[in-house]
Amino acid sequence: MPRGPRLDAPGTLHHVIIRGIEHGSIVRDDTDRTEFLNRMGMLAKGSATSIYAFALMTNEAIILLKSGPDGLSAYMRKLLSGYAPYFNRRHQRVGHLFLNRYKSIVCEEESYFAKLVAYIHLKPLRIGLVESLEQLEIYPWSGHAMLMNKVRYDWMAREYVLRFFGGKESFAKKAYLAFLEEELKTDREQELSGGGMVRSQGGWSKVKSMRKSGAKARSDERILGSDKFVREVLKEAAGPNDVLPLAERVFLLSESIERACEAAGVTSMFLRSGSRSGELPSLRRTIAKMAVFELGISFAETARQLGVTTSAVSNMLKSES
Repeated sequence: MPRGPRLDAPGTLHHVIIRGIEHGSIVRDDTDRTEFLNRMGMLAKGSATSIYAFALMTNEAIILLKSGPDGLSAYMRKLLSGYAPYFNRRHQRVGHLFLNRYKSIVCEEESYFAKLVAYIHLKPLRIGLVESLEQLEIYPWSGHAMLMNKVRYDWMAREYVLRFFGGKESFAKKAYLAFLEEELKTDREQELSGGGMVRSQGGWSKVKSMRKSGAKARSDERILGSDKFVREVLKEAAGPNDVLPLAERVFLLSESIERACEAAGVTSMFLRSGSRSGELPSLRRTIAKMAVFELGISFAETARQLGVTTSAVSNMLKSES
C-alpha cells in the first residue's frame, strides 16, 4: 500500500521512532551513541527543533520533538542520511541501516505530553538496559538523566519539560519522578505507538461505547489525540481527501486529467487508450501519484480513470511507496 503524506507542519509535536533494518543495531558502542546524539543535538539547534525527550537503545531511537520552521522531514533526512554513512564507514558495512522510513506520530500536547516524556524515558528500564530508576538517572543515553541534571545537553529543552510538571525546579522534579513511578505500572506501548482508532479514542471501552451509541469518530494511525484533534490536524495538513467524499475526489481527478492532457497536447481518450508512446507513461505516472497520494483514491479507481490495470498503477508507484 502507498504511504500517506506526512503531517509535517512546523511547530508540530512529534513522537518519532527510528529502528534498525531487520532489528539490527544502529549503535554498537558509546562512540556511536555519542555520535548519534551529537548529530541529533547539533541539527536540532541549527533547525530550531525542540527536543523534549529521547531514548537511544541498541536497535532503536525514540524522540519527542517539536519541529522547527523547515518541518520534521528536513530534520530527519539530515539526521539519518548523515549518521548512516558514518556508521557504515566505521563498522565496514554496506547497505541500509534504518528500517524503511522512520515512524512519526503527531501528538496532542495538552493530553499526551507528560505520558510521552515518561514512556520514552522509561524505555531503557523496560527493556532491561538498566535495572532501576536509580540506574536510569545516570544512564546518559536517555533524556531522563538530563532532567535529573546528571548529564548536560545544551540542545534539550529541559526547562520546558520540567515546567510542565511544576513552576519551581525542585517541585517539578519531584512531581516528574512521582509521575514516572506511576507510569512504570502501566504499559502504554499500544496507546502511544500504535492502535489507530483505539488509541485516538482512549481505549477499547471508549470505542465500544461509541459503537453502541452509533457515534462516529475520526482516527488516523499517524495522529495521537482526541477525535477533535485528529479532525483538525487532518483538515489543516491534508487536502481534498480529508474533507471531500469520494465522488467529489474522483471528479477532481477527472478534471486534473483533462488539464494535464491539455497541457501535454494529447486527448484524455488517447491517455486512456493504453498506448505507451511519447510522454504518455510519464503523464500517467504523474497523475497516478496525485490521485493516490494527494486525493486518497484507490488503486482500482485510479486505474479506471487512466484506462489501465490496477497492477499497472501499483507498478507506477513502486518507487514512491
